[in-house]
Amino acid sequence: MKKILVANRGEIALRIMRTVRKMGIQSVAVYSDIDRNSPHVLFADEAVCLGAAPSSESYLNGDKIIAFAKELGVDGIHPGYGFLSENAVFAQKVEDAGIIFIGPSPEAMRIMGSKLAAKECVKKYNIPMVPGIDKAIEDIALAKKTAKQIGYPILIKASAGGGGKGMRIVEKEADFEEQMHRAVSEATASFGDGSVFIEKYVTSPRHIEVQVVADKFGNIVHGFERECSIQRRHQKVVEETPSAIITPELREQIGDAAVMVAKSCNYTSTGTVEFLMDDQLKFYFLEMNTRLQVEHAVSEMVTGLDLVEEQIRIARGEKLSFTQEDLVLNGHAIELRVCAEDPLNNFLPSIGTLTKYIQPTGEGIRVDDGYEEGMSISIYYDPLIAKLVAHGKTRTEAIQKMLQAIKDYKIEGVATTLPFGTFVFEHEAFLSGNFDTHFVKNYYTPEKIKEKQKANAEIAAMIALKYWMDKQSITQPADHKTTSWKRRLA
Repeated sequence: MKKILVANRGEIALRIMRTVRKMGIQSVAVYSDIDRNSPHVLFADEAVCLGAAPSSESYLNGDKIIAFAKELGVDGIHPGYGFLSENAVFAQKVEDAGIIFIGPSPEAMRIMGSKLAAKECVKKYNIPMVPGIDKAIEDIALAKKTAKQIGYPILIKASAGGGGKGMRIVEKEADFEEQMHRAVSEATASFGDGSVFIEKYVTSPRHIEVQVVADKFGNIVHGFERECSIQRRHQKVVEETPSAIITPELREQIGDAAVMVAKSCNYTSTGTVEFLMDDQLKFYFLEMNTRLQVEHAVSEMVTGLDLVEEQIRIARGEKLSFTQEDLVLNGHAIELRVCAEDPLNNFLPSIGTLTKYIQPTGEGIRVDDGYEEGMSISIYYDPLIAKLVAHGKTRTEAIQKMLQAIKDYKIEGVATTLPFGTFVFEHEAFLSGNFDTHFVKNYYTPEKIKEKQKANAEIAAMIALKYWMDKQSITQPADHKTTSWKRRLA
């Protein structure tokens, strides 16, 4: 493989290209017209414009991407995450064009792209699953009966869903019909597929996922678990590895389960198997993400692997150069997604220009980003600015490094999730490890950040006043008092 096209933008495109260059491979960037001067475009060896800013006219135009790849003599296409990364039709078209798709097979993507198909696929491996119905359900009366048998609260979920879309928690039977209609409607609008299914809602759930790496020779390993329970709107904002509650025995069990899930669909490349864990530490298969995850950096920090390099090596037919026994946990890593969102206003996107942008540095600090000072946050794409990662020998050390890195990260012009990060990493529930996916609902309010900011402002004002008074006492001229020396002159 001599030339790879990265079918993505921003921080993930740049992160992939750095590994591509390290491996001595040329890179091709694609971009929309408003991304013309983005860092990933300037970093690449070649770049081509796909079209206008809307994703449908640029980064989602698979046919145009493939046409450019053929024209430029590209050997492989890396999709990153988001956009076309889990589109089995695109992956198949790439292969049909005689180009290597750097990811799993289209068939594995199709199976795991449907939550219902995924559940059916892993059944024979006795992977624990949340009690519920494992087929699409449309009949309201039958759905109500099923929900009653499972027992409330229940969860209505879109089969093709993700990111919390097409998902509804139903606490009681009286609300079921309305929530069912809403889930179907949202699933249809978001994914073009209104199929939904029902399962028991796990109270106090934790979101635990496991990194897997699989080659084309049947070798599959796991890269340990990631704790992803700090979320807003069902989307992750903080990730860490290892989880504070996972014992070595449980780590082995959940890791083995993830490997079996990958085996069930003949998976190759890197992927992530997601589980729900209840307050009794019982875990249940949730879904598999057939791509590189946003939070892959924390796994890299503790394993020493370059997961993008592993993807490329696997895609070009190489065997894994390591075994499960070779992988050991080295310290602790935490990631904060630094998004252009306002935590004081329900995490709504904050659009504007980065009038100031200074990255933190230091031992164990990693920043994966795709922005520079003076660039604008666009309304057309995800508001992720950067992934801020801190690595330490222990969880406590990693947290302290993260808190300092947040202080050192200077971003002006847009609101960001940095203050929310400080709130999380200083909160007793997070420090103790005693939290779940309801962390934001249970502990967070914008007023708490406002109170902290007000207190900090008052302290800063007092320090400034003290400094001013000290300076005044030094520079103040002496009073003209009459002295005996002056009297003698008189």
